[in-house]
Amino acid sequence: MILKDIDEIKKIRNSAQLVSKTLGIMAKEIKPGITSLYLDKIAEEFIRDNNAIPGFKGYNNFPNTLCISVNNQVVHGIPCNKPLDDGDIISIDCGVINEGYYGDHAYTFEVGEVDKNIKELLDVTKKSLYQGIDAMIENNRIGDIGNAIQNYINLHGYGIVRELVGHGLGKNLHEEPEVPNYGKKGTGKIIKNGLVLAIEPMVNMGTEKISLDTDGWTIVTLDGKSSAHFEHDIALINGKPEILSTFDFIYDALGIKSDEEKRFKNFFI
Repeated sequence: MILKDIDEIKKIRNSAQLVSKTLGIMAKEIKPGITSLYLDKIAEEFIRDNNAIPGFKGYNNFPNTLCISVNNQVVHGIPCNKPLDDGDIISIDCGVINEGYYGDHAYTFEVGEVDKNIKELLDVTKKSLYQGIDAMIENNRIGDIGNAIQNYINLHGYGIVRELVGHGLGKNLHEEPEVPNYGKKGTGKIIKNGLVLAIEPMVNMGTEKISLDTDGWTIVTLDGKSSAHFEHDIALINGKPEILSTFDFIYDALGIKSDEEKRFKNFFI
């Protein structure tokens, strides 16, 4: 576990905010008929125009700037030329490197008019993310975060992906500790000031079971049902979780009013 000082956290926050702005641009562009490869091109141009480096491109030989996962794709989808359809959902996971530190977060978007059951999956998954963040307080343990997410998801009968987890974040994209989206209270490493985590519930409409697609990257649900993914970067400052990323740029683009992040903005103005 690598603890960060405030100067390091500020650098991570700057990278996270650039990811947030990139996702805000994506929100303006997503509609039926456009391709995920088109979104990827815009994102890379925006990140480089802001003197940063796409954090995923080339990471373990991943070919693109964004991981774009559609419908039953859970995560790590490769952008392609297939047009999006009305009613699709699309998870966009983006990472950047700026001043030597990563930002990494994700949002699942609706494409056109989406079925009400899919809307509920997205809503529950996003709310479970904040349940996990609420549990990230000083002297709690990593298992408390996963337990909070799991308890909320279980109320709705969805499947929680177990093979893929959140993680520490800093100079490396994936640092210790791993942060599962399930767990037992009071287990795992102690949460301390200076810890920066990427918490990211991945929740399936049906079974929790997944498989690897033939492209060697894309993770899909085993039953073909939809999956949702939301992710924030969070630092523990003065004993409380501080969200370093934000969905506000997405909400501004979509005309959504939300104060869901308000209670997690304690340190930065």
